[in-house]
Amino acid sequence: MDRKSHMDTFGAVALIAFALHLAFNQVVIKVTNGGFGPVFAAGLRSAGAVVVLLIWMRLRGIPLAVPRAAVPAGILAGLLFGIEFMILFTALDFTTVSRASVIFYSMPVWLAIASHFLVPGDRMTGRRALGLVMAMAGVAAALLDRSDGTASLSGDLMALTAAMCWAAIALCVKVTPLSEVPPANQLIFQVAVSAPLMLAVAFWTGDLMRDPQPIHFAGLAFQTIAVASLGFLAWFWLMSIYPASAVASFSFLSPVFAVILGWLLLGEHVSLRVWMALVLVAGGIWLINRRPRSTQVPQKVAGTR
Repeated sequence: MDRKSHMDTFGAVALIAFALHLAFNQVVIKVTNGGFGPVFAAGLRSAGAVVVLLIWMRLRGIPLAVPRAAVPAGILAGLLFGIEFMILFTALDFTTVSRASVIFYSMPVWLAIASHFLVPGDRMTGRRALGLVMAMAGVAAALLDRSDGTASLSGDLMALTAAMCWAAIALCVKVTPLSEVPPANQLIFQVAVSAPLMLAVAFWTGDLMRDPQPIHFAGLAFQTIAVASLGFLAWFWLMSIYPASAVASFSFLSPVFAVILGWLLLGEHVSLRVWMALVLVAGGIWLINRRPRSTQVPQKVAGTR
């Protein structure tokens, strides 16, 4: 498919479906934690993704070699990836999918702040600043809401830390030679470095297997194949066809869908303040990512979650 200058119906439908796919993954992580320790599950997911990606790259004839200058940044991205998912999986052990998703998908806020200071030409505009204020207000509202008895401040703060790690990975891709590495090789770095890190930490935590049932194994397989490997590649495929800023503008849908799915599938109570936080975060993300067509430039995006 040729590269397009604007978003068409196919792209919009694909990105809406993909946002729903990512939101459902948050529910799957929550359910899978019932059978495996969260850090162990995250480590198994990365290890499985390495296998899937290697097979896919072999079939497509994609070489594993990367420029030597990109190796340190690739290792750093992998370490950040491991920390991000150890924290996120554990966060979903403590707090609800609804709250964790609202906070976790605030990643564009932290990336926009860092990029303003560290990435030449990626300055804060009036529209992005408004989105920043809105999204930060939404995160603050979610953190301050204590009306839900199933939520915990520690889980919320873990989700916030995971969002910042995700932003750090994206920044690493933007400002280092890793930006010149093909998407599949970027992902190999992240999953290959993170897998042994998370599995080692899991053995130290002593929480490996809980009460694994078929549904938990299915959830782990879904995360490994449909999200951590092929899902990431599908995102980059869409990025190769449509303008990057147009693709990124759909990211506000993931927390919206995650809150709705947490409510529908897990019976989570979603307070009025969390709904308000969701509106602020989603609106802020849309404003941060939305740019006039004349200023749209190709971007490298460090994966999907």
